Amino acid sequence: MPSHHQIAAAARIGMLTRERDTASASAQALRELARALPLDAATLLTIDPLTGSHVQVASIGYTAAASQALAGEFVGTPWYRNVVRQKLPPSISQDAEDPEDAGPRFRHGWFYAERVRPAGFRDGVTGALRHRGRLVGLVHLSTESADAYDTDARLLLASVIPALAAFADPLAHAGDLHGLAEEDAASLVTGDGGVIDLPGRDRPLVLRGDGPFHALLDAFTGTGGRRLRLLWPAGGGWQRVALHRHPPGPGLASEAVLVHETPTELPYGLSPRELEVLTRAATGQTNQAIAQALFLSPRTVHSHVEHLLRKTGCASRAEATALAVRDGLLRPDPDHLARFVER
Repeated sequence: MPSHHQIAAAARIGMLTRERDTASASAQALRELARALPLDAATLLTIDPLTGSHVQVASIGYTAAASQALAGEFVGTPWYRNVVRQKLPPSISQDAEDPEDAGPRFRHGWFYAERVRPAGFRDGVTGALRHRGRLVGLVHLSTESADAYDTDARLLLASVIPALAAFADPLAHAGDLHGLAEEDAASLVTGDGGVIDLPGRDRPLVLRGDGPFHALLDAFTGTGGRRLRLLWPAGGGWQRVALHRHPPGPGLASEAVLVHETPTELPYGLSPRELEVLTRAATGQTNQAIAQALFLSPRTVHSHVEHLLRKTGCASRAEATALAVRDGLLRPDPDHLARFVER
């Protein structure tokens, strides 16, 4: 039965899930485990959502390179499949939960003989991390003591695995950080253009093969800005879109952009052409410049401006452009993006 000390450590680990700094919380969680269980080394690994490789989030006694290399080898062994299959984390000393499992015991296998034992470890325990129904990583504890991880120790580790999985999941807080509604579509886009779909959310329509939007996304990344709000046509209608700079985290070595999308009608009954004129007016272009850019006559542009002023209830062109910037009533192109980005 777990001691009062171990139960308290498990409770503290659970409380750490409230922290936004997952790297710091993960490191503290391993330190709490070290107070509750015997360990001389430990590693918490996430699965990179793009490559499928294991990336170290936090550790005690393992370098990132060593931990990731060992995980890369371990996932190809039958013992990894045993870890993923079992509800109770298997240990080196107690690696068979199923009495009908006739597979080789870990202590008798090559991975123990060639990787674990030469490092001085006599026992270890490995747990599969699942978050919101998805396999997101691994936790592994090692000790120089033999037969250290009995059933009670494995039960204690199992009790904190949900918290450890929340630390390891690179997508756990992507939507929460920006206050997205449950029904909104959202995905992360990495610096090399890779799209990471968030669990439980649809991929935004604007990311589905729209070349012009991806050019806009590249321009936003280049500005170094924090947020951009705009309107964009996709899926036969209009979408209210927000681009948020998403910080690096477990499984995301560099910054990404969260693309958030909500279906909408054009506000104030604006037409697509009036939205385009309003956007160009917000960049400081004159009616003459707008007419040349859109291949319209100055008189037509003047009429569009009058119409959009009446629809928005603005008394002047300056007031209308201020409204557009404030509320994201914009359809910018990459060349004029920087002036609309929130810093």
